[in-house]
Amino acid sequence: MDAYDEDSTAPPGPDGSGGTRHRPGPDATGGPAGGQAKQEGGPRTGVAALSLRYQIGVALAVAVVAVTACVHLGMVFLHVAPANTVTKQHGRAIDEWIYPEFEQNWKLFAPNPLQQNIAVQVRTRFRAADGTVTTTGWYDLSAQDGEAIDGNLLPSHTQQNELRRAWDLFVATHGADNRPVGLRGSLSEEYLRRIVVRRLYTEDGIGPKSVIGRVQVRSRTTNVPPPAWSHEQISDTPVYRLLPWWTVTHDEAAGGVR
Repeated sequence: MDAYDEDSTAPPGPDGSGGTRHRPGPDATGGPAGGQAKQEGGPRTGVAALSLRYQIGVALAVAVVAVTACVHLGMVFLHVAPANTVTKQHGRAIDEWIYPEFEQNWKLFAPNPLQQNIAVQVRTRFRAADGTVTTTGWYDLSAQDGEAIDGNLLPSHTQQNELRRAWDLFVATHGADNRPVGLRGSLSEEYLRRIVVRRLYTEDGIGPKSVIGRVQVRSRTTNVPPPAWSHEQISDTPVYRLLPWWTVTHDEAAGGVR
């Protein structure tokens, strides 16, 4: 046995003989033999790459959006839920949050096809730039919306629903004598008036320097004709619902709703 043999029982080396075993040493990079140097973490990305101040700002913005979304979902849930203790105690706050922008109903799931065509019309008494006061004829705002929608593949929500839903809200919150019923009556009246005043400023003859003093709104209701195969007889005479003259406030007349 050679004196330099460490272990006569060691397995043969690569050349078949029981050569001396070599312990792995460091490689050229200074790391362990047969391995690669441990790499440090890469550059930070996303929010982690921001400074602490901006990270705090992002966290606050996300928190505000999350809280607002939760509050909105809670308000919508309470609005559509059956009457309960919370809605009885905080019903006014819920209505102020929901109406008129976020109103919810179940017509999507139980549609009731309209059997009448209802058009909202308006006329106004305004003072022109030269000081003359003029009372206009009736402008059919619903017909204008219909013309804008006809042939339009992507009509806007305003063209389709703004005026129609405003009139529906007014009718639901007013009696046959056109007096408000409930807390939302005055709100629905102001909402409808603001819409028609804004629309009137786009009509011919009512320039930007004119001042609208009063407006009057009416609805024109006509029955939808029955199909040709039906023997049903219905009247085609329009029925009008005429509202009183409304005085336009200074903010609205001076351009607050243009």
